[in-house]
Amino acid sequence: MEKEQVKLAPGRWIRLVPIVFITYSLAYLDRANYGFGAAGGMAKELHITQGVSSLLGALFFLGYFFFQIPGAHYAEKRSAKKLIFWSLILWGVLASATGFISNISVLFIVRFLLGVVESVVMPAMLVYLSHWFTKQERSRANTFLILGNPVTVLWMSVVSGYLLQAFGWRWMFILEGLPAVLWAFIWWMLVDDHPKDAKWLAQVEKQEIEMALQQEQLAIQPVKNYREAFKSNKVILLSLQYFFWSIGVYGFVIWLPSIIKAASHIGIVATGWLSSVPYVLAVLLMVICSYYSDRTLNRKAFVWPFLLIGALAFYASYAIGTSNFWLSFVLLVIAGGAMYAPYGPFFAIVPEIMPRNVAGAAKALINSMGALGSFVGAYVVGYLNGLTGGPGASYIFMAGSLLLSVLLTIAVKTSSHIPLERKVQA
Repeated sequence: MEKEQVKLAPGRWIRLVPIVFITYSLAYLDRANYGFGAAGGMAKELHITQGVSSLLGALFFLGYFFFQIPGAHYAEKRSAKKLIFWSLILWGVLASATGFISNISVLFIVRFLLGVVESVVMPAMLVYLSHWFTKQERSRANTFLILGNPVTVLWMSVVSGYLLQAFGWRWMFILEGLPAVLWAFIWWMLVDDHPKDAKWLAQVEKQEIEMALQQEQLAIQPVKNYREAFKSNKVILLSLQYFFWSIGVYGFVIWLPSIIKAASHIGIVATGWLSSVPYVLAVLLMVICSYYSDRTLNRKAFVWPFLLIGALAFYASYAIGTSNFWLSFVLLVIAGGAMYAPYGPFFAIVPEIMPRNVAGAAKALINSMGALGSFVGAYVVGYLNGLTGGPGASYIFMAGSLLLSVLLTIAVKTSSHIPLERKVQA
């Protein structure tokens, strides 16, 4: 295994990983800063009630739901490079436009459109990485992509707190939207859709990568079209699993600043610092989890145990209630880190059970269900917090959702078997 990785152009990691990491980081910045804007004065200035704020926070994911499969199809059949270039420009403009809004109706439209534009990014990125990295590398490659999520929330939590304090919520949105537009042109100059297009690779390196990727396909049972892929029990189970998992993740991400600020009665800058802590643990666990998943080629064993830990941490935080803020906060840190840990192994499952002609669409379907779960999590958690005046009910809701995702993960039948011919090749 190690020999194959050395033989297959190690320069790919240095060249491509920072690019995809930064790109996804910028996408996540512009979807996750709404919670800070709401807590930092936007809700008060625009007279947004708790119920409307919950819907606005969740509306992004409704837009995100609709264009996953078309995005994956375009990335696979035409160009992930071109699709992400235009997405970067459009979502940067929409994110900055949030800072100029004075009408709630316009805010609804912008949040929805932001979700539509960003919906193509995740499936297009997963398709892109599958063109460059083999099965033995894919969990780590996916993890470095998705690390853009917790790492961004980590620094965004701190920076947004300072921007809010210094300039207010409008300038926070404007300043945090502009980098995506600038990065679009850097992305265009540095990225190639396939190894065969890369001028920075030697010809022999291009051929070795393409041969290794083609060899992988021989071990996967053919699926003739998207309809057949979408009817697969494995894809259905993974879609449902990601739906419930995403309820927990995005209920947590969107509303953590508001929960901390309300429970601790501290300022927005201190709230930002505390909100960043779970993502430090998330980054550490994601790297460890993906490394050992690729070493063992066992995916499920690095998914469901972490989600179970997250469910138990949420329940324990509920049981403690408001009597001990700091113990409850530590449990939230554990829940946040555990929920993020399995992303790399999880998204490595699909290319191992579906052939290339449908794998992108299958990942898009799964991610679409995740977007729907994100909508439910962001809306229901915000609604429950407003209805009950505290986070206890939402902790139970997120714990139950994660528990269902654990059971669905266990139900998926996968294999860590490496075909003999690939062992010989490695």
